[in-house]
Amino acid sequence: MKRLNSTLIKINKMSKIIIGLVGPIASGKDVTKKYLIEKYGAEAVKFSTPLRDVLNRLHIPISRDNIIDISTILRQRFGQDLLSKVITHDASVLTSDIVIVDGIRRWTDIEHLSLLDNFKLVKIEADSKIRFERMRIRNENVGDDKKSYQEFMADHERETEITIPGVMEKAKYSLNNDGTFEDLYKKIDLLIAEFNKA
Repeated sequence: MKRLNSTLIKINKMSKIIIGLVGPIASGKDVTKKYLIEKYGAEAVKFSTPLRDVLNRLHIPISRDNIIDISTILRQRFGQDLLSKVITHDASVLTSDIVIVDGIRRWTDIEHLSLLDNFKLVKIEADSKIRFERMRIRNENVGDDKKSYQEFMADHERETEITIPGVMEKAKYSLNNDGTFEDLYKKIDLLIAEFNKA
């Protein structure tokens, strides 16, 4: 991501803004999060972090399949809302003006997060072909750079992805990420200005 030259922007609010990002694979959630961290001093929590922590501790490769499997196993054993409780707690104790919650997927995630003051659900959208190319370039999970477009689209039918469109439909705020980084940054700035006025 291009490094910003501007100084951190402080938000003049009595309470922090908690922004939940929801969107399909490679839609731009991570880019949005990094921009908010760098420009606005935001802190972030991500639903996959505890899962990656477990896989790392067990010395199991961090692949999309393994993340899905460990998520399913933990939620089946300890409750479907296990991860959302962890993330909601983590977000609530951070002290920055903006907290980003990355990787919302299910209604249970929203159920707990919506109890936090000043929670905003933001959907991020982008064309599937654009998202496919971005996924291959970033190669976040083992094997992503080798996937075909058909395999990429099949991933959207996985248990961890299939509920995302339904959650996106309920988001009051949206960002379209079909363009450049600069296009997205301008849209994020406008959104933060809107939140700051509320």
